[in-house]
Amino acid sequence: MIKSCIAASFALALSAYLGVNLCKQAAAQPFPESEQTPHVGGKNSTGQIPRYAKILMDCYPDYVKGYKDNYLIMSDGSKILYDDGQQKTPIERLDHADIEDMFYFTYRRERPTGIRDDAGRCRNERLFKYMYGSTPAEVRKQLVKVPWNGSYVLFSKVNGAAAALAAVNRELQQHPELKKYLVSSGTFNWRYIRGTKRLSSHAFATAIDIGVAKYADYWKNSGLSEASTQLVYRNRMPLELAKIFEKHGFIWGGYWYHYDTMHFEYHPEIIAANP
Repeated sequence: MIKSCIAASFALALSAYLGVNLCKQAAAQPFPESEQTPHVGGKNSTGQIPRYAKILMDCYPDYVKGYKDNYLIMSDGSKILYDDGQQKTPIERLDHADIEDMFYFTYRRERPTGIRDDAGRCRNERLFKYMYGSTPAEVRKQLVKVPWNGSYVLFSKVNGAAAALAAVNRELQQHPELKKYLVSSGTFNWRYIRGTKRLSSHAFATAIDIGVAKYADYWKNSGLSEASTQLVYRNRMPLELAKIFEKHGFIWGGYWYHYDTMHFEYHPEIIAANP
């Protein structure tokens, strides 16, 4: 039993190391300036692979195998449209995100200053269903127990997500001053985001909510609509906590205009795109 636990822990750690470093390599690659801007039709004038497509290939190598003619090529040979060429409102971008839309906002690692500046909230649902599962049963097949704050939580092992959360937990053990914020309120929950038809990242078991009872702030508690430009930012979570999560491929909802400070979700591609 002890040997199997050690082996499992080593496998999780190795998976996290390899996954995060693949993304770091992708972010470090030099790209022409034109590659760093949106591309109508998914290509720039040189016909090179768009930067964000390359990042997805490096961050998710088991699933995203290539890029051709404005499509991501998936591991089973299927294709996902990269750029639909449509000009979208902020709500349309959330509800109908193509691959390129996922990178529309810059993840700035600071208090949001732009209205609706929500890096990581735009998700192409087809891509995430392909990787993590398109039904609750498919997602459950990929769940593993991850040590968390003296107990365990369930998280997807796909793409090194569980390994990354385990690495976060190990690092947090070196920071007893942060322990009071770590009580988990949940990971896997196949549900839609409140008031929308968009699946939550909890549906894919790639998100964790912590500190809800005493320290969390959530924009919807303001009573304002998603289209509002009058949100007043609130946060009681320490930034050091966010930095530790980010080191292992997670983004923090506290850096969104539509703030959700309890919420951390695994998006190594967003971290890689914004090193």
